[in-house]
Amino acid sequence: MGVLALLSSWIDAATTHRPKKLKQFQTVELRVRMDCEGCERKVRKALISMKGVSTVVVERKQYKVTVTGYVDANKVLKRVRRTGKKAELWPYKPYHLVYYPYTAQVYDRKAPSGYVRNVDPTLSTYPDENNNPHAEAYTSLFSDDNTNACTIM
Repeated sequence: MGVLALLSSWIDAATTHRPKKLKQFQTVELRVRMDCEGCERKVRKALISMKGVSTVVVERKQYKVTVTGYVDANKVLKRVRRTGKKAELWPYKPYHLVYYPYTAQVYDRKAPSGYVRNVDPTLSTYPDENNNPHAEAYTSLFSDDNTNACTIM
């Protein structure tokens, strides 16, 4: 009995399948270079044929494609690139959500109207002086306690 139970447990362990990880319902936004209706149709057809896609919205003038469904962003990006189009994840965010929209790394002339480049705010701007790592250096540079202040001025 012990040998049969051991063999049956090995067989059961080998034949059981692990459950697949379910994908979450999400919205993937892409920037795809499209010039004509044929390009738009080609991209839409490639994306609709993907498993798990619910809707595909193409805005040709903004070069924007929005895909919703149970999909992975990287797989959607690869599928669009297979059509021969230059594609990337949507690099912009709405203008009203950015603290300083006209700073050097955020403002982009190529962005569609109402959008600016999506950049981490801690890297590009310092909304208050407490977050600025250079603020201490500037204040101590011209103080009376600095012995080299006269040579700088």
